[in-house]
Amino acid sequence: MFRKLANCHNVEDLRLLAKQRLPGPIFHYIDGAADDEVTYRRNSSAFDDCDLVPNVLAGVEDIDMSVTVMGQKLDMPLFCSPTALQRLFHHDGERAVARAADKFGTYFGVSSLSTVSLAEIGAMTNSPKLFQFYFHKDRGLNATMLESAKAAGFDALALTVDTITGGKRERDLHTGFTTPPRLTLKSLLSFATHPSWAYNYFVREAFELAELKGHIPEGSNISVSVAEYFSGFLDQSMNWDDAADLCAKWSKPFCLKGIMSVADARKAVEIGASAIMVSNHGGRQLDGSRTPFDQIKEITDAVGGDIEVILDGGVRRGTHVLKAMAAGATAVSGGRMYLYALAAAGKPGVERALSNMHSEIERAMKLMGVTALSQLTPDMLRYRDR
Repeated sequence: MFRKLANCHNVEDLRLLAKQRLPGPIFHYIDGAADDEVTYRRNSSAFDDCDLVPNVLAGVEDIDMSVTVMGQKLDMPLFCSPTALQRLFHHDGERAVARAADKFGTYFGVSSLSTVSLAEIGAMTNSPKLFQFYFHKDRGLNATMLESAKAAGFDALALTVDTITGGKRERDLHTGFTTPPRLTLKSLLSFATHPSWAYNYFVREAFELAELKGHIPEGSNISVSVAEYFSGFLDQSMNWDDAADLCAKWSKPFCLKGIMSVADARKAVEIGASAIMVSNHGGRQLDGSRTPFDQIKEITDAVGGDIEVILDGGVRRGTHVLKAMAAGATAVSGGRMYLYALAAAGKPGVERALSNMHSEIERAMKLMGVTALSQLTPDMLRYRDR
């Protein structure tokens, strides 16, 4: 079945269009996760175990879906979580996502493994920008990335803390996925059956990891799996002292991405972090772990008054956003929900994804009988297993 962007009304529609347009190894890199992918599936299905309890006759003609996150006012409570390798999925990559996020007045998260430089992204958009920091063994690289983010005017920094080693992403093992893509008979066949993607990848500007290219060869032309990159180049000795030091050096809003326990959330408060992203890396690291929505109320009950709490992962519907915020989240972020869209159609695709979610959030707020997100409370939720 040939799909068109105009007929993409939800995340799954965009996912199927991305699958149609991408070579198999590239699509499965976005779509896959660790081991049996149990946690990946649960990230979304966990929302199904909780029901919303609406109020009526509330006068909801005018609503306000703005939130303030890490010092920036966002026009909607959902933002684009940082994801790597974006020009591998569409030749515009981060440029497309930055422009779409700017249009919707929300954060754009940029990965350390970005394929467009922080300087270029900083110059092209006025919307809030979050830099996602991987802590490398190469301390010179760490210092350079920090200064690059400051010079580019990024508003906040998120240290990813759940990639101390690479998860076992078995789909990538089966497809032979690497970055840059390794040319084999199997991969060449997949590229040949997706000529539009192949033309854009091989003929347009050379693929590179813009912030790494001057420091490690894997930043440009040596093929490596993401798991190999995490295990080989990130610093496995990273600890809370390192996080506190990075927070002090950054001196702007600072976030820890990958917090899943109350104990770690409390430590984040202690080191002076502005926010935490409750995240399991999209189920791509520790399979069998809890999901962000499973943990969000427990964490917000413990530290919600002391630090901003962002639910990251599994979000597919506007009602998912409302459930997270009723449970205490400050805001919500997601990766696959816009990566599928980027792969499907570039900037128009990401705009479609954000437009769909914006409409769903607005509609759900009205049906819940709230005119501001602050009116969402835990007593509007019912958990089926409790």
